[in-house]
Amino acid sequence: MNKKRISILGSTGSIGTQTLEAAENCGIEVVGLTADKNIELLEQQIRRFKPRAAAVRNIEAAAVLKKRISDLKTKVYEGKEGLSAIAVMEEADTVVTSIVGIAGLVPTLEAIKKKKDIALANKETLVTAGEIVVAAAQREGVKILPVDSEHSAIFQCLLGNNKKRLNKIILTASGGPFRGKSMEDLEHVTREQALKHPNWIMGSKITIDSATLMNKGLEVIEAKWLFGLTEEQIEVVVHPQSVVHSAVEYEDGSIIAQLGSPDMRIPIQFALTYPDRLQNNFSRLNLLEMSTLTFEKPDFKTFKCLELAFRALREGGTVPVVMNAANEIAVDLFLKGDIGFLDIPRIIEQVMNVHQPVKHPELKDILAADSWAREYSIKIKQI
Repeated sequence: MNKKRISILGSTGSIGTQTLEAAENCGIEVVGLTADKNIELLEQQIRRFKPRAAAVRNIEAAAVLKKRISDLKTKVYEGKEGLSAIAVMEEADTVVTSIVGIAGLVPTLEAIKKKKDIALANKETLVTAGEIVVAAAQREGVKILPVDSEHSAIFQCLLGNNKKRLNKIILTASGGPFRGKSMEDLEHVTREQALKHPNWIMGSKITIDSATLMNKGLEVIEAKWLFGLTEEQIEVVVHPQSVVHSAVEYEDGSIIAQLGSPDMRIPIQFALTYPDRLQNNFSRLNLLEMSTLTFEKPDFKTFKCLELAFRALREGGTVPVVMNAANEIAVDLFLKGDIGFLDIPRIIEQVMNVHQPVKHPELKDILAADSWAREYSIKIKQI
């Protein structure tokens, strides 16, 4: 395999740090890193991997980082422009997009225009602008390689098969920390309870999304664009053990599934080394230790975010944009203690009900809808 060179957008987050582990394991050169404001960890990463450039979105933090690494050759950029500079670095052939939220959209599009392959760990890029992003990737002849364990599983289950013979995909969900709970049970759950995921170690935003099942809803919309599917071809199944990462059912009745330990470094490494597979010392799945694998229907009534995501998929246009924006604001409000857990789907639904959608939005329409939804979500939080 030719040696790859990567940039990581969001290197100090959970996916970013695990990407660096996978890159180190594979001997992949890291040429660019970015952070929001965690310059302590970013400095450690810079000193270890010696990238050619780094960027910090927080301008004050960027100035501090410049002084702290003045003994190194790494160039430091700042602000949104700095993020874009790392996304389009000439030295990188693959850009890992692991920034949380819609902030990853514009730099991902800029990277695609520069013919960079995308290792996609940012769900919101395809949720908000799937039509635009997929068209741009096809136009520029670049690959979008899924990093999410579920989409990586589907990607792997499609390899070597005729996609036209696909009947449906089966997206598995752990069910999160509140699987089996009723709406009454969720009335007074705390931030700490919602952040205790039973299987995965993730950032706070995605962990709350997993607790509401919005994470799976975002993956449903993302799967539509990644694999060219209709709503009828996407099924969600709750699988508490997180061993079957997802599956594909073909027309002949065969179901091909991908199994593995709940270790994000495995799908990350596959995205970085595709089409090759390399040895690593990551966790291994021992089937002899798995006494039971269970599967359940999701509870759409209690976990309404999943239902709202399917609605957004059906309605299309800018509806997924405002759903995503409202969710980002609502999750942030919940983490701050400003609203309750069940207020998250309430706010999202109210924003979706009021929104006047644009059917085939351009980038400016997407950004405008996102901005409006954020403002409106804050406005109605206590209604």
